[in-house]
Amino acid sequence: MLPHHQKSLGRDWTTPWENLQRCCWNRHISSCMRWPGHYSRAPYPYFSSRHFSLNWRPPCLFESRTPFQYWNWRPDNLSQTSLIHLSSYIMNSEGDEPSSKRRKHQGTIQRHWEYICNHNKDKTKILGDKNVDPKCEDSDNKFDFSVMSYNILSQDLLEDNSHLYRHCRRPVLHWSFRFPNILKEIKHFDADVLCLQEVQEDHYGAEIRPSLESLGYHCEYKMRTGRKPDGCAICFKHSKFSLLSVNPVEFYRRDVPLLDRDNVGLVLLLQPRVPRAASPVVCVANTHLLYNPRRGDIKLTQLAMLLAEISSVAHQKDGSFCPIIMCGDFNSVPGSPLYSFIKEGKLNYEGLAIGKVSGQEQSSRGQRILSIPIWPPNLGISQNCVYEVQQLPKVEKTDSDLTQTELDKTEVLVTAEKLSSNLQHHFSLSSVYSHYFPDTGIPEVTTCHSRSAITVDYIFYSAEKEDVAGQPGAEVALVGGLKLLARLSLLTEQDLWTVNGLPNENNSSDHLPLLAKFRLEL
Repeated sequence: MLPHHQKSLGRDWTTPWENLQRCCWNRHISSCMRWPGHYSRAPYPYFSSRHFSLNWRPPCLFESRTPFQYWNWRPDNLSQTSLIHLSSYIMNSEGDEPSSKRRKHQGTIQRHWEYICNHNKDKTKILGDKNVDPKCEDSDNKFDFSVMSYNILSQDLLEDNSHLYRHCRRPVLHWSFRFPNILKEIKHFDADVLCLQEVQEDHYGAEIRPSLESLGYHCEYKMRTGRKPDGCAICFKHSKFSLLSVNPVEFYRRDVPLLDRDNVGLVLLLQPRVPRAASPVVCVANTHLLYNPRRGDIKLTQLAMLLAEISSVAHQKDGSFCPIIMCGDFNSVPGSPLYSFIKEGKLNYEGLAIGKVSGQEQSSRGQRILSIPIWPPNLGISQNCVYEVQQLPKVEKTDSDLTQTELDKTEVLVTAEKLSSNLQHHFSLSSVYSHYFPDTGIPEVTTCHSRSAITVDYIFYSAEKEDVAGQPGAEVALVGGLKLLARLSLLTEQDLWTVNGLPNENNSSDHLPLLAKFRLEL
């Protein structure tokens, strides 16, 4: 233990060098050194003990901020007043998990409701309070409903990637322990619509679907097309909605070499159950995009396919779109090109490295640039992320004179835009979450395991016109639009490690559930 007069610096510690000599000289402190002058939650470079012999220690002349050669360093170069900066993430040996990630703290995650009615963001309610704000209740001219997006962590994927859960006690990783916790969360939040990812097929049929149906949900499921037996599910309460259409989306295409991954999406068209002859409909989409950080070309193409299906399902007879909610694990971080494309409705990807698309990796060294266009014409999706209209070949014959061969040669219209590096979509989408805590600028996180703690899960929605004035795509007509009433707060990485990260005794996925309440004007 360091002496009592050490100083705390965020999650790290500083102590005079003489104290470190006395208390820590025999420890492998080299692997926990950090450069000064960085934000405490930024990824710091770590120096591993393999860089030094057992009799040497790393340099600590932080005040100079000058480069050094560690092989010339000697302890006698340090003054007695030098300070050393110790990370709280102390690695005892290569391959070990940080000590802060091995803590076995018991407790529950404290999350609260952030009500946004009338733009009053100061009003909050504690999670356990089941009372609903009176300003957010149904009436004759409005329809309120809640949506949850939750990656529940497929058991097969957990076991295939056990290195991500070294910080967990083994019992909390068993499905027999995890599923009751997940079901308890779903019951507690009582959302009207559930968008679930990583839903394992055998568990869905035997436990998940029967349990949710007993709670009053109607369930639709789309399994991945490859060997991984999990997929996406959308479940909604019979009492709140009726089902108009189910539209699964498979991102694997045998005829498109680029699309060789088995991810899927699911799009439902729902109609609110209200005492009116005609009520607006709502389009709800759910997906889990490819994880691979270095295949941004596939991620963007999968997203374009999902947006094309949403456009087809949400399109109204008058040319407008019904309100849209798009949930899922997008395997992309806030501010990344993919994220910005969703929110801004446009992306110029010329010169963009494929590993930069999702923002999961900082370095693009050795990565190729996105091709123009990203996907081939035979995919049938334009750069505006809509299905292209097929045209018959121009021949001087009547329809009855066309041979089957000529019909088979029908081609998708190729326009000049296909040679452009500009992607567009025609929705005005906003994110339920802001991704950073306004007072501190600390990032919110939606997933946390032994390797990382970041945001990759989102709930996007088509906002009311008054809320998107001046934003790209705001000129597109919406029927009504949605008003965000409230959201369940997210947490910081540090918050999550106080309960030993995810999964833990009370939270049985490596993702947090996202939850929002919306209002639809009738």
